[in-house]
Amino acid sequence: MNWYYDFVRNYPIGSAMLQFAILGTLGGCVAKCVQEKRIYFPLKLKEAIWYPISWAILAIMIKMAFIGFGGFLDSLIYEGYLPLAFDSYHNRFLHAFALSALMNLQFGPLLVIFHRWLDYLPFGKTDWSNIDKALKSLLWWWIPAHTVTFLLPQDLQIGMAAVWSLVLGFILGFLNKKKKK
Repeated sequence: MNWYYDFVRNYPIGSAMLQFAILGTLGGCVAKCVQEKRIYFPLKLKEAIWYPISWAILAIMIKMAFIGFGGFLDSLIYEGYLPLAFDSYHNRFLHAFALSALMNLQFGPLLVIFHRWLDYLPFGKTDWSNIDKALKSLLWWWIPAHTVTFLLPQDLQIGMAAVWSLVLGFILGFLNKKKKK
């Protein structure tokens, strides 16, 4: 496990990009396999090249948000806009929840919309169907998931967020299973 800690400490952006490129893309593949109730590689060549790149770009934004919103929350507490109860020294759970809520409610919608746009960018099309469901996932999935994420040591947080992308792919595939005719 030391190699992993060394990797994320020495290459914080690169490790975030690699983890999301692999696990985020895999999450999309798992979603399609679960949805269609069969195991196969659901991506065409161009998608198999682009989606990891897309996830790597998103990983940079996510890593920066993790850092920035931590400082933002601390500043809100320090300046008296939020009570000391949200400070990590007073209550780790409230701190993790507040950080997750701040990040997902402010940065999350931008990331969801950018993610959808980025997914279709090289294909010359757009698909905004079900964007409302993707935005709602910030409430029912990402706020709770990132609350758990922010309870972990900082070196494990980006990796956990990438794992959550894979788990969400499985959940979405299950929720969107195609009915047999």
